[in-house]
Amino acid sequence: MAKKKKVVNLSDKNISFKEKDKLIKVISFNPNSMEVEVSITYERDETTVMKMPLGHLPKEIKKIIRPV
Repeated sequence: MAKKKKVVNLSDKNISFKEKDKLIKVISFNPNSMEVEVSITYERDETTVMKMPLGHLPKEIKKIIRPV
């Protein structure tokens, strides 16, 4: 049986990037499902938290989260 990896907390590293009218900050990374939990802040000061696949992040951010 495969060993499950723990979720990596990245909130203290302040990994963020801007995309159009929103600021996206990476909160945590789940290596089992290859998903990241992100906080999205819109220009209207609305904030939402959601999960997204690691592949949807820019290449520079992926290198920080999972250096290979």
